[in-house]
Amino acid sequence: MNLADAIRTIPDHPKPGILFRDITTLLADPVAFRAAVDALAAPFTDQKIDKVAGIEARGFILGGAVAHQLGAGFVPLRKRGKLPHATRAVEYALEYGEDAIEIHLDAIRPGERVFLIDDLIATGGTALAAVQLLRESGAEIVAMGAVIDLPELGGAARIRVAGVPVTALVSFEGH
Repeated sequence: MNLADAIRTIPDHPKPGILFRDITTLLADPVAFRAAVDALAAPFTDQKIDKVAGIEARGFILGGAVAHQLGAGFVPLRKRGKLPHATRAVEYALEYGEDAIEIHLDAIRPGERVFLIDDLIATGGTALAAVQLLRESGAEIVAMGAVIDLPELGGAARIRVAGVPVTALVSFEGH
């Protein structure tokens, strides 16, 4: 199955010149959704993944399904202030300002093998913050998986430089 066919492109969203890659159409298609989850999970079925960490929000949908497939626990990485228990945070730069993501302090035990999931890799800023957050929590990050990579923005390359293997199911030129 060509997963790119299941992803809708919305021109000029959220601003002129941007081609927004919308995976809600992939998620709504049971065949495409299963194919994406299977493809993300398959390389790790024999690698003893303890936890799958998903980046808010679409990373939750994909990460939860991948965790189920791998028989692993799921850890949400959320925007600041959204988790109800004691947290650790990492701030990261946005195009105009800063943001932060958090993890519960007790979500990862030192040495646990973690597979990081998100829907899309653009510049890699959020993913690199997630990598830092997971490492500070004691995780061994096995890899990062995403449905979409926008290679011209360089995010996947930055994540690889940080020592994390990256797999994306679909690459789109243009953003």
